[in-house]
Amino acid sequence: MQIETGYLYHIKDEFFDKINEKGLMINHENGHSRPSYLAIKDNDILWFIPLSTKVDKYKSIIEKKVKKYGTCKTILIKKIAEREQVILIQNAFPTIEKYVKSKHSIDGRYIRISKYIEKEIIDDFRYMLSLKKEGLNLFFTDIDIIKEKMLEELYN
Repeated sequence: MQIETGYLYHIKDEFFDKINEKGLMINHENGHSRPSYLAIKDNDILWFIPLSTKVDKYKSIIEKKVKKYGTCKTILIKKIAEREQVILIQNAFPTIEKYVKSKHSIDGRYIRISKYIEKEIIDDFRYMLSLKKEGLNLFFTDIDIIKEKMLEELYN
């Protein structure tokens, strides 16, 4: 399967079983493909950002962050597939193609976010990566350890 930036995907349970990293959102609902993840392709590594439908829960978190810091780049709320969804950049993680289960679809149509929203998410994601390089880690998981494991698996 060709993984493309801007589309939504589902991740295999096998990935979460293998990584078992604190802070990593996992699949739930006994075999149902939830949550869905936005893909960002970065050479051999694929970054996935989980989406949530719990908009009210995250609105208050965003409000607190904006009040405290003046902005919130870790969580966004945008309309995707004709409904408001939460984009949890803070929960992003790297993986490789072997752990991608399927492309997310609704009524047989693959879901792709708008280019405008894609750009905003990627800009915020890259900003968070740059902060991490400077010593301020806003990611909930240890993305460096996960990336190292994935690259090791890919090349060995």
